[in-house]
Amino acid sequence: MSESSAPAPATKGRRPIVPFLKLPESGEPYLAGQRCGSCGAVYLGLRLACAKCLGRGPFTEVPLSRTGELYVWSIVHQSFPGVPVPYVVGVVDLPEGVSVRCNLVDVAPDPKAIRFGMKVEMTTGVSQQDKEGNDVVAFYFRPARN
Repeated sequence: MSESSAPAPATKGRRPIVPFLKLPESGEPYLAGQRCGSCGAVYLGLRLACAKCLGRGPFTEVPLSRTGELYVWSIVHQSFPGVPVPYVVGVVDLPEGVSVRCNLVDVAPDPKAIRFGMKVEMTTGVSQQDKEGNDVVAFYFRPARN
């Protein structure tokens, strides 16, 4: 096969680590929720039925806030081989009534540096590459920079 007839290398892209993380071409990445058309309850990710009104939809996708409050947290000291420890995990409450489990970044894994109710904001970063060489983008929360 000559160089001129060789297939062009595939363009490498990026993909979200979870389906509810949206990576628009322009603008900030965001978490997507589903709003129940019957009662207005909001959920993280896709839903088939509403736990509040028991309705089966319709559901519409809504962007969730990029800021919230740290509800609970823990410092992880032991993990899978190759995962650096310690690191901080937590649950963040968003204004829409949704809670999301996440890793906390840009904060020391020290109980003196973290507090319940702390204002946090979402950020993203490349966590790994997939088998095709695409960047896999994850979301994290960090202390809010007011």
